[in-house]
Amino acid sequence: MVVVRRLLYSQKAAPYLFIAPFVITLLAFWLLPLARTFLLSTQEVVFGQAAFIGLDNYQRLWEDRLFWKAMFNSARYMVLTIALLIPIPLVLAALINSKIGSDRVKAVFKASMFVPALTSVVVAGIIFRLMFAETGTGLMNQIVGVFGLDPVRWLRIDTGGLIALLALAMWRWTGVNILYFLAGMQSIPEEYYEAATIDGASRLQQFFHITLPNLKPTIVYVTTISIYGGLAMFLESFMLYRGNSSPNDQGLTVIGYLYRRGIEQNDLGFASAVGVVLVVVIMAINLTFLTLSGTFKKESAR
Repeated sequence: MVVVRRLLYSQKAAPYLFIAPFVITLLAFWLLPLARTFLLSTQEVVFGQAAFIGLDNYQRLWEDRLFWKAMFNSARYMVLTIALLIPIPLVLAALINSKIGSDRVKAVFKASMFVPALTSVVVAGIIFRLMFAETGTGLMNQIVGVFGLDPVRWLRIDTGGLIALLALAMWRWTGVNILYFLAGMQSIPEEYYEAATIDGASRLQQFFHITLPNLKPTIVYVTTISIYGGLAMFLESFMLYRGNSSPNDQGLTVIGYLYRRGIEQNDLGFASAVGVVLVVVIMAINLTFLTLSGTFKKESAR
């Protein structure tokens, strides 16, 4: 007991004790599974029997046209969701944070925008599949019918399916990103805006010269999780297309491809290689972005 008490009250050991739960969790639920996945990616698993084949799965992956199509679909979705889900919520958050409008109306708007994030992806996917139905009774076809256009087979064409996925992403995550940006804006000292107003700066100048620079950490965070969310998207496409099959594989994502090879075709070694490559790609993109944004720079160097 004396040794334990000394250890608990030791100033040298205290930092390690505080970070121990995080380190243990990281090892148990991230690093060890990742190492096991990499080991599995170097094997051929048939009926529970594993045989070492080196990097053959990665060679097959490199030569697989369908993998690159899935990677292109995921990368395109990621880029477009970032292009939509960063500036639009940012502008809406700025409007909510401004002194324009009633506080009660703003509160209702914030609550209503956050509700979609609480909705199940399964339910949301079914609703949007009905909205983008190719029949004339679908909501989107009723809208285009107002302009005298013929019904569109939304989920049968590449552009239509992409629009449906982006609409679903906008509906689900706009409110969440608004709250992120709103929290960042409310942490900016009000004195900055008061001084800018005295100097004659307009609201637009204050937004670009005060709000945006001080929101940089929040923007970096939202962009980072959006990169991961875009490349790891699966369930939205799965529900929208009623499964993992879509016309010309236009809705196939990297996770969907992993699911197809690992679960549907029982090729666990190859699916593990897909997972390892996806992790490497996500880490490379995020580390590059964080480096270019100056996140790893010391405070004194800024």
